[in-house]
Amino acid sequence: MEKVRKALQTGERKPIKTWARPSTITPEMVGLTIAVHNGKTHTEVLIGESMIGHRLGEFSPTRKFKGHAKKGKLAKVYGSSGRFEE
Repeated sequence: MEKVRKALQTGERKPIKTWARPSTITPEMVGLTIAVHNGKTHTEVLIGESMIGHRLGEFSPTRKFKGHAKKGKLAKVYGSSGRFEE
C-alpha cells in the first residue's frame, strides 16, 4: 500500500512490482498497473473497477494451459476409439 500511495502522490505510471499475491485490491488501486509475481516472472495487471475486492493473485496465473489432448494422440495410447476403456 505504501508503493500505491507514493505512485498516486507523484502521478508515476510505472508498473509497481509486488510478490504479495494474497493482497486485496482496494479502490485506491484503480487505474494503476501492478506487476504481480507468478512464481517465475512478473505479470502486468491493469486494475479496473470490477476487480475491487478480489486478490492480486487471481489475475496472474501460475500455470500455463497448453490445451486438451488431441484425438489422434489418445488413439495411439488407448486404441482406435480414442477413449479409455477397460
